Order: sequence, then C-alpha cells, then structure tokens
Amino acid sequence: MDDIAPPKLPPARERVGPINARLAALYPEFDGLNYDGPLQLVVAVVLSAQCTDARINTITPALFARFPTSRDFAECDINELEQLIKPSGFYKSKAKNIRAACVELVSRFGGEVPTTLDDLVTLPGVGRKTANVIVGAAFETPGLAVDTHVGRLSRRLGLTRHRGAVKVELALVEIVPQSEWTEFSHRLIMHGRKVCLSRKPRCETCAVADLCPKIGVKGLAAARRRKSSGRKVVKSKTETESASD
Repeated sequence: MDDIAPPKLPPARERVGPINARLAALYPEFDGLNYDGPLQLVVAVVLSAQCTDARINTITPALFARFPTSRDFAECDINELEQLIKPSGFYKSKAKNIRAACVELVSRFGGEVPTTLDDLVTLPGVGRKTANVIVGAAFETPGLAVDTHVGRLSRRLGLTRHRGAVKVELALVEIVPQSEWTEFSHRLIMHGRKVCLSRKPRCETCAVADLCPKIGVKGLAAARRRKSSGRKVVKSKTETESASD
C-alpha cells in the first residue's frame, strides 16, 4: 500500500498565530536574566554572549554591588572588572565593551541607558539583538530579538528561509503582531532550550509538531543513523548549517 503524503501546511502567516498561542500556554514565564533596571540589563546581556543565563545570574549580584552606576563601570579598573566576569567566558572583550559602553552612556546620555534601538546600537558591544532585548524588557517597547534559538526555530518552522539574524527579524515582524514581538522571541528561546534542540530535536513531544514542516530535521536524523551504523557521514550544506546553530 502506498504511503499517504502528509497534508500540506498552511502558509507561515496563518500558522504563526496558533504556534504562538500554544507556546504561550507552554511557557507563561520567561526564565532569563536577573536584573534591576536598564543598566543592569545592558551589562547582563553583553555578558550572556556564548554563556548561559543561569551562569550569568551567579555572576551579576557581586558585579552590580561593586559597580552600581554607569559611571562606576566607566571609571573602573579593567583588571578588576575582568576578574569579576571571568566565569562568563571571553571576559577580556566583554570587560572592554562594558566599560566602553558605560563611558558612552556617561558622556552622551547623562549616565542613562537610551530608550531607542537606533541609539542603543551605537554603544560598544550592543548589537541589534541586544538592543531588541533591552527595548523589549527594560522599556516595554516591542522588540524581536533573534538569537541562535530564534533563528533555528524560525527556519525549522518554515517561518523564514533566511539565516542572517537581521533578515530573520525582518521576516518575523511581517507576520507576528507587534504587541507579541518580545514574548514570541522569548517563547522560541524557551522552546529551543527545552524541546527543539539543535542536534536532537524532540519532535515526538513537541506541542507544535503538527504545525511544523521540520525543515532540516530529517537531514539531522539521517546523519545520526549513518553515524550509528558506522558509515562515513558526508553532511550536506543544509545539515551542517542546522547543526551549527
């Protein structure tokens, strides 16, 4: 008997609403960085690059107690700052960016964190993703931050084919209601951490599996089967890119 082809999924614009609703029920709270105010959020997000939020949350209490204001960071001893943030990894470049960003805050913005995306991205170490996190979380202005989880899930869900973070962001803001930008990115991050893992997505337990075309997932499964059978694995470009997220 011939296999029955799976039903064709609706376009991304029609699926994104139900996807968001199911993820909202699954993740009512975002388990992220701990901070008190915009300055602490800026520093915490810079530190979180290539590090888990949980690890950063163990570092920041002592850091913020030692340097409570942007001027304190701007005038700090760089070696002391490096030692305090060393467990976050890449601590030399992070310390340099944090102090330089705070110098800019003091000299250009009166020591306060600017509220707009355009101003935020002019700060050292603050890219578009970081700026979107800040405007969304600190100033309650919708911002759609695209990290590796958001990018990976957006492609697997067939919401975009783009790989660049800015292009993914621009594609998502076209189909996600503006009021949901911040929370939608949070929900994709949580789902990427817990279910839609990079190398071994748990599709069998996924709440949105029936809405997902699973782009790139079959290639990952086939590669694992070949590897387990002892055959040489030759990855396609698509498989390699998916595994690298």
